[in-house]
Formats: sequence, C-alpha cells, structure tokens
Amino acid sequence: MVSLGLCGLVLLLIVRASRSAGIGFRFASYIDNYMVLQKEPAGAVIWGFGTPGATVIVTLGRGQETIMKKVTSVKASSNTWMVVLDPMKPGGPFEVMAQQTLGIMTFTLRVHDVLFGDVWLCSGQSNMQMTVLQVFNASKELSDTSAYQSVRIFSVSLTQAEEELEDLDEVDLSWSKPTAGTLGHGNFTYMSAVCWLFGRYLYDTLHYPIGLVSSSWGGTPIEVWSSRRSLKACGVPDVRNERVPQPSREPVRKECSSEESSCPPRRFTPPEFMAGPTTHSVLWNAMIHPLRNMTLRGVVWYQGEANANYNRDLYACTFPALIADWRQTFHYGSQGQTERFFPFGFVQLSSYELMNSSDYGFPEIRWHQTADFGYVPNLRMPNTFMAVTMDLCDRDSPFGSIHPRDKQTVAYRLHLGARAVAYGEKNLTFQGPLPKKIELLAQNGLLSLTYDQEIWVQRQDNKTFEVACCIDHQCKWLPAPMNTFSTQTLVLGINVCFGTVVAVRYAWTTWPCEYKQCSVYHPSSILPAPPFTAVITHQDPRLRAGLSKHLWRSTSSFIQGRFL
Repeated sequence: MVSLGLCGLVLLLIVRASRSAGIGFRFASYIDNYMVLQKEPAGAVIWGFGTPGATVIVTLGRGQETIMKKVTSVKASSNTWMVVLDPMKPGGPFEVMAQQTLGIMTFTLRVHDVLFGDVWLCSGQSNMQMTVLQVFNASKELSDTSAYQSVRIFSVSLTQAEEELEDLDEVDLSWSKPTAGTLGHGNFTYMSAVCWLFGRYLYDTLHYPIGLVSSSWGGTPIEVWSSRRSLKACGVPDVRNERVPQPSREPVRKECSSEESSCPPRRFTPPEFMAGPTTHSVLWNAMIHPLRNMTLRGVVWYQGEANANYNRDLYACTFPALIADWRQTFHYGSQGQTERFFPFGFVQLSSYELMNSSDYGFPEIRWHQTADFGYVPNLRMPNTFMAVTMDLCDRDSPFGSIHPRDKQTVAYRLHLGARAVAYGEKNLTFQGPLPKKIELLAQNGLLSLTYDQEIWVQRQDNKTFEVACCIDHQCKWLPAPMNTFSTQTLVLGINVCFGTVVAVRYAWTTWPCEYKQCSVYHPSSILPAPPFTAVITHQDPRLRAGLSKHLWRSTSSFIQGRFL
C-alpha cells in the first residue's frame, strides 16, 4: 500500500470535493449562446442547478465592462439557484457569466452573444409545428434571413411526462440565429413557420431583438397542454389510469407505440386529427411547465383541430382556463416579471375538406375559441388577440387540406393583433367586422345587420348567411341570401322562412369559402369578418353578436338538437 501522507490525503479530498461540487452546476436548459432575454420594463430571470449551500454570482457584461452582478445561493430543497436581472434596454450582444463558489472551489459558466428584446412562446399542434420548408414561397423565405439575425429561435423537443418537470429533458434546437437549415430542417420539425413569421413581422415593426420559443406537437388536443388543475376546473375527467389504443399511422419522431409497455395510459379512441400524445397534461408537464421561470412578453397559440370531435363542448372552458393557468404559472415562475395577464394570441381554425359537409366540429370549435363571444378580447378572455383564417383554405396542400400552406397571412394577421393588444398601437384595425345590431324586419321579409366598422362585401352568395326558421316547434337552418348592403349595413332576405326566424349565423361550415374569397371583409380586404351565431330577440332588436353569449347558451341545446 502506498502511503499518501497527511498533505497527500488533504489534496485528494480537495480534488474529490472539487469534482463533486462541480457536478450538476449548470444553467437551465434554455439558457444558452445566442439567446434573447426579455427587455425592460421586466427583468430577465437567469437560473440553473448547483451544489446545495454554494454561492452563485451572476454577472452581465459587455466586452470588458461589467453591467451588473447578482448574488444568490443554491437551495438545498431543489438544488436550484435563480436571480432576476435589472431591466435592460433592447440590444446587445452581452455575455452572461455564472460562478458557483463553495469553500475554495469555484466553477464558471458562460453564454455569449445574448440580446435583450421581447420573448414570445409559440405552442399548439401541427399547424404551429409546420416549418418554413412547408409553406408557400419556401425557397424565398429560407433565403431571406440575413436581415433578421436579431430574431433568435429555440425549439423544444417532443417529450412527455406524467409529472411536472423542473427543466426540459431535451432541446431540439438550442438558441440559434435564423438560417435555411434551422428554419427548414424538415417537415414538422423545428422551426415553427407561424412562430418565425410572426416574429419577423414584429421585428419589421419594432426594430429590436425578438426571441421565439417553439413548443408544439401535431395531432394533440388541448387537454395534453393543460395542467390537471385547469382541466379539473372545467370538469374534464382525469384519464391518467386508463389506456386506449392509438390510431394506425406513420410514426412521428419520438412518438410512443401503443404496443410499448412504457406508453402513457390513455382513455379514448382518438379521432383522425390525433397523431400525438393524448394523455392529459403530459405536454404541459414536459414542454411548458419547465419554461415557467422564463420572462415572457407573450404567447401565440395554434390548436383546436384535435378537439373538433373530442371534448368539443368543453373547449369554451378549457381554452380560457389554459390561458389563465399559463398566465398565473409564468407570472409566479418568473418572480412576477412576466406580466400577470400577458398578451395571448391565437389562430382561429382554418378550413378542412370533409366528405360530410354537414359536420359542425370546426365551426363550433371556432366559436368556442372565443369563449362563445365571437370576438376577442372579451370579458372571459382579456388581453387576447385572434387571427381569423377560415378563408385561407388549401385544397391542394401536400400535407392535407387541414394543413394550409399560407402561413404568411396567418402570421401577418396575428402580428396586427399583437401590435394593437400587446403593444398598444392606436388606430390600428386588427380584426374584421362583427354585427353590433341585428334587426328583424319581418313585415318586409328582411333581416338587417349593422356592423361595428365599415364592410366590404367581396362576394354575394345565397349560402354563407343562414337563419334559424321554426314552424310548430320544428326548426332548421335555411340560407338567407344577401339583399342589399351599404357602408356598414347588410340586409338579408328571409322570405324562405314561412315560420319564425329565431337566429342567424355566418360562415357556419367547415369550408366557408375558397381562398381569400369569403363574403365579408374589412375594406382593406386583409381582415375577414369572423364567423358568428346570434339568437334574434324580437323585443329588443339592438342585439349585439358578442352579447348573445348568454342567449346562445340558453337556446343552443334547443337549436342544435332540434334543427335538421
């Protein structure tokens, strides 16, 4: 045996302690080179993992200049450390350095080329997951990145978890500058086209850095993106302990085969839209909750197809509940730096070519996406904005008509909403016209709709508007052709109804029109009028479409159940 001696033993202990103290000292998975941190007035959160009891000093520097230092310690309960940087003006690049000290041992981490700007999280299912490679004019889009090197992108891997994770298990794309490779990596693999184009349009307006975080998975219902507490609040059954088979399909990366014993248990047989995980909360746990400490400017969301035939009637609750829960989680996770009611934008569903044209799954989901108001922001969905896309159909899409390729218009309409709602830009029209007054002129066989803004009737047809006609307690929807129209008023003919007209609706079909050829638009022709349904109150003709929510709920079972 070789004798180390006292000095040798002490040296060995120091080396061993040094190695163990350095194990696990790291930044959170999404803190990396080229990242964008949230600018003023919020403070960006920097956090990671370390040795319990150790001191951690976080330094923000630029060149040889130290901008600020923050000191914290590693919590024994979670092995985590966290600091909140002072609010910073947009710009960069900066370096973030973290040093862990325990006794005489110090370990250093660095990330470089860090910018300050606005950080947006993008989430949803396959229409959010589609990459730039899959959209119209993809070659031009992929070659047009040199002017947008301050728009940085990050993509979360497709992972599931039965319990809430502290940090991401995997990252598909670490923070990167946009290139043809990072934007056009493959079909339905990083980076989200809607997310990228939304950020690019914002950069063209704001002229400062934009950080885009993509976390989406195709074929997924809203339940997998929702926490268990938000689902419970909407009365959604807990399905953790039951298993259902997956539909047969081509495998998507990192998906779980139904034959594997490690597959999460599932309850129901998914419709054709569901190709991804269906166990409730597993993507919230693995792909959203780990991001909760990030300081965000806002969220954009594109999802709903998978709920057209699953818990559809609950969507008017589960979607607002998801928004409220994400807001609360990110606010507290970021130590109050992410706004408590941060802006939340979403895409109202586009069109889908069905064999059965009478299916109302998509129209009802579109309506429920607005919490049954027909527009946003509203009382149940404050500080939200919506891109109407029912006129962006794509019958010839090689990815199926449910995946239209015009994501540029989707992102442009989204960014208009962000400019108005998130950035407070005044006198900016960001949504299409909605009726503010519906007046029944029964003696003339007419129904008058007065809109809240000027309208442009692009196409007169006899099918887009329908009235609910009831005779002897039997009701059905009948077409109401356009009669006349003016700057803000549109008059429908209702002579087809020989009974009582009790409701009116617009574009209440899965495929309302051909590409950008719906009936009613804002005069700019950029923004289509959204679909709506409203009960007609004969005693009070001043019915506002958005205020018909309580009437709709009280009569919807009658209307939907009794109409032919």
